[in-house]
Amino acid sequence: MRADKDKPEDHEDKTGLARLRSTLRQLYHGSSPTALRFQFAVLVVDLAIIAFFIATPLLRGKEAFLWFDYSIAALLAVDLIARGLAATDVLRWLRQMPVIIDIFILATLLAPIWLVNLGFLRILRLWTLTRTSTFWKPLKKRGWGLYQEPIQAVVNLMVFLFVVTGFVYTAFANRGDDPSIEGYIDALYFTVATVTTTGFGDLTLPGTAGKLASIVIMIIGISLFVRLAQAIFRPAKVNFPCPQCGLSKHEPDAVHCKACGHLLNIPDSGNH
Repeated sequence: MRADKDKPEDHEDKTGLARLRSTLRQLYHGSSPTALRFQFAVLVVDLAIIAFFIATPLLRGKEAFLWFDYSIAALLAVDLIARGLAATDVLRWLRQMPVIIDIFILATLLAPIWLVNLGFLRILRLWTLTRTSTFWKPLKKRGWGLYQEPIQAVVNLMVFLFVVTGFVYTAFANRGDDPSIEGYIDALYFTVATVTTTGFGDLTLPGTAGKLASIVIMIIGISLFVRLAQAIFRPAKVNFPCPQCGLSKHEPDAVHCKACGHLLNIPDSGNH
């Protein structure tokens, strides 16, 4: 009898959880006016968080820094839990690289003192943001879908610049008897000069480790610039998988798939 009495309550709990997951799924992945407003609000909050991450080296040591740090940790934790509930397959969602990176970023926020040397990796949040539909939906709705590859290439380059700047600042600032890197601005200046292979030479990283780091930065930086140039100057194409052969890239006005000739029905740029 007791087990029978518990069944309706369990059923109500499951139904309530199912309703919550369905609501979150609609908010995060839907196209209704309410969902779009919610996604835009999430995007604005994410961009504000990223701005805080960029400014972290300059704000660290301020009295309110930890308060902001833990507040953002709470926001990110709520967002991760909500996204997990909105996912149709939670285990598969947890195995995705952007989610793993976001969990790592959350760890650096919850333990800023112990993981201070890894805090520069928080800017990877910008990279994970561009892997979500929340970031691209507003852009595609305004006809910017054709520029997805150039925008992604610019974001990748920006993320690389700030990650390397954070690494240089953490690993080489104020090291040695006569340090070249004395602050975050010095680290940013060195990174930009190295990535662009300008190499003025007024700031250098000390020792063999510094030389090896400079070489790696230049090699990766050149490859990212080449990728950016390709994305900008290559003819714009839309991402529309062919139902027959699966080819995903086509001209915006393509009528037939260039690989198999299958008839395509590509939405216009305003609705794609």
